[in-house]
Amino acid sequence: MTGSDLKADLQIYLQDARDVLLRKLEGLSEFDIRRPLTPTGTNLLGLVKHVTSADALYFGATFGRPFDAPGLWITGDAETNSDLWARADESRERIVGLYHSVWTHSDTTIDALELDAVGRLPTDEQPEFTLHRILVHMIAETQRHAGHADVVRELIDGTTGLRDGSDNMPPRDAAWWRDHRDRVERAARQAGA
Repeated sequence: MTGSDLKADLQIYLQDARDVLLRKLEGLSEFDIRRPLTPTGTNLLGLVKHVTSADALYFGATFGRPFDAPGLWITGDAETNSDLWARADESRERIVGLYHSVWTHSDTTIDALELDAVGRLPTDEQPEFTLHRILVHMIAETQRHAGHADVVRELIDGTTGLRDGSDNMPPRDAAWWRDHRDRVERAARQAGA
């Protein structure tokens, strides 16, 4: 039987989600990482920007360690949804670099505290949460947005999967996938009739 370190396990899953999210930007143009592909404007760089803000808020300010970054898109005076898209003057390098800096800051908080340490979300209500609960929340939050990024990336160029060499898809050619999609469409139409 092997031992387990709950905090280390949670950090592994959080970091995996962070890495997967950033991988979705690889090899794409500035236009492709920014272009909205849903009616609500979902785009790859905006997802990274959003999770950067959430990570900074939950592991920083919640535990009395605010992340010092002007214009981090989490202040009360920020424009609505400003954390979900990137202006033309906000570079990919800046946003990704800020995300890496937030990871370091967040991981320092995680390393310094016990899982039962209590933090207060800096809102009017200031609800209390344990580090354990924040870790679980941020794993879910980051994985949720990594899932959005999976769909957006597939819409851009057909790329699927978590990592290089692991697309998690059956090895089939383009014709098979077209036939599969058509079969799914026919089933949906039949069920909806």
